[in-house]
Amino acid sequence: MKIAVMGAGGVGGYFGGLLAKAGQDVTFIARGPHLSAIVSDGLAVTSDLSGDFTVKANATDDTAAVGPVDLVLYTVKMYHNAEAIPAVRPMIGPDTVVLTLQNGVDNGHLLAADLGAQHVMVGTAVVLAGIEKPGLVAQRGQVGSITFGEISGGITDRGQTLLDVFQAASWNVELSADAMRALWRKFVYLTGSATVNAATQITYAEMRAVPETRELIKAAWREIVAVAHASGADPGDDVLDWCESSLDAFPAQGRTSLANDFQAGRPVEIEGLTGAVVRLGREHDVPTPVHTTVYALLKPAALKIAGEPLD
Repeated sequence: MKIAVMGAGGVGGYFGGLLAKAGQDVTFIARGPHLSAIVSDGLAVTSDLSGDFTVKANATDDTAAVGPVDLVLYTVKMYHNAEAIPAVRPMIGPDTVVLTLQNGVDNGHLLAADLGAQHVMVGTAVVLAGIEKPGLVAQRGQVGSITFGEISGGITDRGQTLLDVFQAASWNVELSADAMRALWRKFVYLTGSATVNAATQITYAEMRAVPETRELIKAAWREIVAVAHASGADPGDDVLDWCESSLDAFPAQGRTSLANDFQAGRPVEIEGLTGAVVRLGREHDVPTPVHTTVYALLKPAALKIAGEPLD
């Protein structure tokens, strides 16, 4: 299968690396020193789940040179959507599937609006991974799974075909008949915990050990569940229990990418996470005091990182 990985960071590098290791025809779309390192030495992956390996795969920053592919694994950060989505167009053929594995809940609809709904599938990645240095992606802990499916629901032949390819590459993967529910469940868990983690700048072990901080995370989750219901989504009756179990299972010394990006002064996904909850809450008249407060605290730093004016 001819596959383009749009965004060779933690998610794209790890799961795309597994596909390349399994013999699929993979091209990584990257840029800067990371691209140069992949072109020169291949993509190296160090993984607690999958061991250490290096794949020699094609890599470029020119999607037009890639041409139509069977699958685009779309894993860019949400703040890159405006430039990345148009860059996908040269890789679209009649039967191309674009599978988004991003954070957030509206990326599939953004891709569908630009590329055509018939091309888009949605998925959610639960993994602790990132670029350790140019050319090297690290996956840490015992968490690394994908759930994916059709935006409109149901199980399709193309979904089953992709499932077979992913399983052959040793992905821990589930094909879901209700993929949007899976996205909303991750959105509840990730956004609530990431919002608090970005504000506190402490590890998960520390966050979940302090009763007041743990309760703040739970209050954040409840806000997102209320927003989901008001938006017509159903993350499931057990979502809060699942979130708490996931919180306790997360690597003790781990932190969310949102917290790490703020600390490192890198661009942040606050608008697609915390900000999205605030906007949806206002749209549906659902109070979101936790997210509204933390968003107001974090937004000045996000603007400064982006080089945007504060007024």
